[in-house]
Amino acid sequence: MAKYIAKRLGMAVVTIWLVATLTFFLMNLVPGGPFLSEKAVSPKALEALEAKYGLDKPLHEQYLTYMKDALHGDFGDSLKQRGRTVASIITSKFPVSAKIGGLAVLVAFFVGVPLGCVSALHRGKVTDNIIIVIATCGIAVPSFVICTLLMYGFGVKLGWLPTLGLGTWKHYIMPITALAFYPTAYITRLMRSSMLDVLGQDYMRTSRAKGLSQFVCLFKHALRNAILPVVTYLGPLLAYTVSGSFIVEKIFSIPGLGREFISSITNRDYTVIMGTTIFLATLMVLMNVVVDIVYKLVDPRIKLK
Repeated sequence: MAKYIAKRLGMAVVTIWLVATLTFFLMNLVPGGPFLSEKAVSPKALEALEAKYGLDKPLHEQYLTYMKDALHGDFGDSLKQRGRTVASIITSKFPVSAKIGGLAVLVAFFVGVPLGCVSALHRGKVTDNIIIVIATCGIAVPSFVICTLLMYGFGVKLGWLPTLGLGTWKHYIMPITALAFYPTAYITRLMRSSMLDVLGQDYMRTSRAKGLSQFVCLFKHALRNAILPVVTYLGPLLAYTVSGSFIVEKIFSIPGLGREFISSITNRDYTVIMGTTIFLATLMVLMNVVVDIVYKLVDPRIKLK
């Protein structure tokens, strides 16, 4: 186990380095710069700004300097938010996205798994058809449409829920619902197909032939094997939702990391783009490593090599 974890962590470091390198050079290939949108900036002032942040140096020198500082946890200062470091921006914004994303993952898991099981057990019946229709809509309908429908229905028409910000617990209901709708639908379909496959296995027929109850067959034998594809999906899903859905945060005016990332791209804030990308890539890779380890805990028959 320790050897496997060390190997995966080594691969994770290489992956993060590749992501950071590609992001750095592709970002600098885009025409324009972070200070071109400034009003009434003279050529001398522009040169002074570029010299202050090291943008006047050759690209390879900028890359080496940035990667050296990043290894020490220094992602530099924001080019647009004067006086703020990238680390402080991530530290202040990420907890908001993590809270919403974590709750959305819990909702998706604890709703999607039971719905998938129910759908598989009632295959071809009315209940199964209704769940499939809802799950298909959840996958097909974009998140901004879900956000708009929730805001119009529960925020404007009924006036039950607030539509902007994160003041009280009611402010979390619509963003979490919108963020969890797609993964819930995906987990439902994934769980249904996996459960149908498991229910047709020989050991399941043997369990039923021994007179075991449907509850025991389902939760002791079938669920443990059928849930493995869902566990695989939870790794990338957790990283995606925890980092915050960009569209959801933008529509509901949530001050999370996703909205900050969008703003940094619009404003060409190179240091924030790089710092956020490295942070999210690290989160994604680590979640995948954790999922592989959880595999072993869920099913001891799996061998980690």
